[in-house]
Amino acid sequence: MTTQAALARVRDICLALPLGAERLSHGSPGFFIDIGKNGGKFFAYFWHNVHGRAVTAVILKTSGFEEQGMLVEMDPDRYFVPPYLGPSGWVGMRIDSAEPDWDRVADRISASWAMVAPRRLLSGRRV
Repeated sequence: MTTQAALARVRDICLALPLGAERLSHGSPGFFIDIGKNGGKFFAYFWHNVHGRAVTAVILKTSGFEEQGMLVEMDPDRYFVPPYLGPSGWVGMRIDSAEPDWDRVADRISASWAMVAPRRLLSGRRV
């Protein structure tokens, strides 16, 4: 899968979530919940060869260091602690395999979205 195809797939998943929006953040596509003039909180970033790492990944929020560590330990070929955001509990999820498990990617993106979503968006929504 090409980088552009992977980005298009990630973009489709992120923008399908309620109030999902995109803007560049430090040169990479970032996805956030657009809550109007007060901005919004990021829930995912698309990274490709960032900081010299030959990796294409989605960077996602976790519930904290315990979940981050569990994911990396459980599947170190898929998950990693990203620079800069890793110390805040975020995790990198590689999507540069021949055919990523897009259902799993979508589930992780949705979970990350739910962690930053305002309560009013969560009511009545299964995550």
